[in-house]
Amino acid sequence: MNSELSARLTPAFRRRRVQNWLLLGMMYGFFYMGRYNFSAVSAYLASTFGWTNTQLGTVISAGTIVYAFSVFLNGPLADKFGGKRAILIGSAGSAVFNLLFGFGYLMLNKAAIWTPDAKSVVTPATLQFGLSTAAAINVFAILWGLNHYFQSFGALSIVKINAHWFHVSERGSFAGIFGIMIQSGRTLAFSVGPFILAFLPWQYVFWVPATALALLFFANRAMVENSPADAGLGEFDTGDLTKEEAEAPATMGFVLKKVFANRTMWVIALSSMMIGFVRNSVDHWWAKYFSNVYHIDPKALGHFLPYQIASVGMPVAAIIGGLIAGNVSDRVFGARRAPVIAFAFIGQAICLALLGSADNFAPSPWISMTMLILVSLCIQAAHSMVGGAASMDFGGRKAVATAAGLFDGAQYLAGSIVGIGMGRLLDGYGWKVWAFAPIVFALIGSVLISTLWNVRPGRGGH
Repeated sequence: MNSELSARLTPAFRRRRVQNWLLLGMMYGFFYMGRYNFSAVSAYLASTFGWTNTQLGTVISAGTIVYAFSVFLNGPLADKFGGKRAILIGSAGSAVFNLLFGFGYLMLNKAAIWTPDAKSVVTPATLQFGLSTAAAINVFAILWGLNHYFQSFGALSIVKINAHWFHVSERGSFAGIFGIMIQSGRTLAFSVGPFILAFLPWQYVFWVPATALALLFFANRAMVENSPADAGLGEFDTGDLTKEEAEAPATMGFVLKKVFANRTMWVIALSSMMIGFVRNSVDHWWAKYFSNVYHIDPKALGHFLPYQIASVGMPVAAIIGGLIAGNVSDRVFGARRAPVIAFAFIGQAICLALLGSADNFAPSPWISMTMLILVSLCIQAAHSMVGGAASMDFGGRKAVATAAGLFDGAQYLAGSIVGIGMGRLLDGYGWKVWAFAPIVFALIGSVLISTLWNVRPGRGGH
């Protein structure tokens, strides 16, 4: 960081910036809890309602496909109306639909009965209101899709606001902080979710984040500002725009051209899609993997030590991965993001290969736990660079939300394929193929992002 920038980052500026991103971070943590809570208790819901993996994947895909297209649409809106307004809309909507999803318990009359090996249903669940299993799946899928529409405002808003508060030379490090926000929510979902399930009915796993989002709506409304200028601290040059871009008005045409007429953006988007294939293959299925492969009752997962360690170790490792990636990107590679992302993809492939090999030759919950922790480190190292740094770098203050929408949308488009696709794969071939399936995407991602090895921000993205 140069001396001129250091002089501008006064103690008053730093304090106000911490207040801003801390409140946003708390909000985004509960966004994540309200998104991954379904995956955390998916084994219980599938057992209760008598769902196959493919049916479970239908609900997952409903959320991810809606999210994917919503971020494409909502990115330009967040650029136009500001991040603060966008995150307030998102938190309110997500709170409502998590609440409604929890009321899905009213559809159940009597839970399904499974064979002792939990591979097939003996007696289907009986449902209220004359509903069939397919109809219940559709209701849950619609509610989960609507939740994800509002969830899509989250990341767009975070990067839109923080692009105004962080200089290019700080953003790799901030991407690590961004990772802490994300992983706190994952920890809440996968650690607190099963804990809630052990003591309360499953609907509370959805009602708790809904309540938290409602409370944080008011805190963020009162104490978060879009930019240093809005907080009375004056303009802050973040160094992410060329001279011509800085002088150009932030019209919708400018924003769309900067993002969609740029080869760099599309390479990053395709790389983000590869992250999405790997990330969603792990995130939405690992809790059910532990339950099914090691024959653990879903309500007892919170007391199964390898799962407990993984539920905390995976987000902690992911935080470490984001912090390492950000600092290496800023300090070793001079704010180049591609080298770090490429190495992270290679790490993902190695960890998944080791996990799959162990599953086939020496199944052990402790080996599974270790490999899942390590792959989480590598996934977040890549994701934090794309979502937390590259979107701000190459979108710039004026187009950051649209850039984030492109990158995030590509990732969740992949996730929508993984939802049903992985469900069918598991129903057809079992869990022994689970870890191997995403490896090819990690390798493709490494090759793609390596084509941008020497690209830096602040030069129009070229």
